[in-house]
Amino acid sequence: MQTVTYEVPGIHCNHCVHTIKMELSEMDGVQAVDANAESKKVTVEFDAPASPEKIESLLAEINYPVQK
Repeated sequence: MQTVTYEVPGIHCNHCVHTIKMELSEMDGVQAVDANAESKKVTVEFDAPASPEKIESLLAEINYPVQK
């Protein structure tokens, strides 16, 4: 299992957190998602077929792009 943490400046409230958790949890391979509105961080635990690239792509698709 791999774990990645992203800084996502677009997280402003608990609705944002809920949306991110719901969308990422549906991705094949994602085991756990933690998002925090205060720290603006998203941590994802995953196995294949999920990948950091797929996770970043989905976050951008739902309007929560990762800060690089």
